[in-house]
Amino acid sequence: MWNILNGSLIWRGLSAAARWVDKQWGRSYLALAISGGEEVSSGPRGILSGLASRVHVLLTHIFRALRLDRALQGSVFCRTYFWCVLAIALSPILPTALAAVLCAVGLASIAAKFALDPDRRLMYSPQNKWVLLYALAYLICSFTSVDFAGSIGGGILTTLFILFSVLMQNSISSRRQVDTLIYFMVAAGAVVAFCGLFQVVLGVESTTDWIDEDTFSSLTLRVYSIFGNPNVLAEYLLLAIPLGAASVYTAKTSTGKICAGIATLAMLVVEMLTYARGAWLGLILSVAIFLVLLDRRFIVLGAVGLVALSFVMPDSIMSRFASILDMTDSSTSYRISIWMGTIAMLRDYWFCGVGTGLSAFSKVYPLYSYNAASAQHAHNLYLEIMCETGIVGITLFLFIICSFLRNTASAIRRNADKKLKVQLIAVLSGVAGLLLQGMTDHSLYNNRVGLTFWVVISLGALLARNWGSEEVSA
Repeated sequence: MWNILNGSLIWRGLSAAARWVDKQWGRSYLALAISGGEEVSSGPRGILSGLASRVHVLLTHIFRALRLDRALQGSVFCRTYFWCVLAIALSPILPTALAAVLCAVGLASIAAKFALDPDRRLMYSPQNKWVLLYALAYLICSFTSVDFAGSIGGGILTTLFILFSVLMQNSISSRRQVDTLIYFMVAAGAVVAFCGLFQVVLGVESTTDWIDEDTFSSLTLRVYSIFGNPNVLAEYLLLAIPLGAASVYTAKTSTGKICAGIATLAMLVVEMLTYARGAWLGLILSVAIFLVLLDRRFIVLGAVGLVALSFVMPDSIMSRFASILDMTDSSTSYRISIWMGTIAMLRDYWFCGVGTGLSAFSKVYPLYSYNAASAQHAHNLYLEIMCETGIVGITLFLFIICSFLRNTASAIRRNADKKLKVQLIAVLSGVAGLLLQGMTDHSLYNNRVGLTFWVVISLGALLARNWGSEEVSA
């Protein structure tokens, strides 16, 4: 995996660009002003770290002045890990508004914890600076949107979820807590999957908006579970399935392995029953990366397995998969028309985008629509990010992915602990699968899926942390 990345011209270009930005950033006037005249490095003592330290000192003084340090000492509100796990585990199940409330409580809890402990320091991860800059760019583009009223609410919510993923790293202090978080995420995925299976048992029918009746007249149900949309459900499961597979491997007891296996199998079945073709492609990539990094001998087994699947899979799934390149399929031609219209729009808005959210896109896109194809978003993750935040936003997003892949792949290569290695592989394969699926849809369209994505990105940083021999064996 590492050799493949190093051999890629795109990867090397992104890495070189990220290093150049690091260097220029450390020498910038803004960095020099904040650091008091000394050049700022790109490491833990960089500009963001210095700014965080000043905010930390200010919070400590405020808490002491208001005597909040005494009122909150020992309070359950300061149990940051509890609130963060609660928010992460329940966010796929709860409505977006309630998930946002839990995330806000978690952020407040972390802020209070830091204010009560003057010596506490923020965890440093190389990708965090890019995540924070991306959150800032996203927030700014919400304020400068062509539809301010329609963008500001969703923009603040998305920014909250992005920042939560960074600060949640500071609520976790042991490998045992990381393992518990992963188990809760798998449990949430199982609940989502079983809700989807329950729809199959009840014989619920899908809306015709999700099915091309001319091509797939026999298809009556695309499972959508509690997400209300089969494509959104498929995107969420792409992130959860690899974590379930890793839990099967890492569970210490037979009961734990069986429970994780049932959860993973349920998620796989429901993933297929969404009939989301882009997600199927992402799942194939995710499974391939997971198995190959786990053991190279799976390359041969995987090739044989793909051939065997063509004989055992139901005709409904095989015909649906075979239609991916069928231009007569309404879904395929619809997406291509949207992409062409979006690219035309970006010729005028490539620099700063039109603003965040569906309303900003919907306000401008009709002026550029191709073949009169109406759309609320670009149906492509990368085009959508560029539409919302311009060239700066998409560049920062690619830097985040570049940093994530580099750090995770490096940790997989150097780590001898099998359990930690499998968890890192799961995180890497899940993100890779979603990024491929993002070529066919706006993968972060749903805020709960977006939160899960940013949490999994941060899990990579947590697992790559040097915990020490005692923590690794916990």
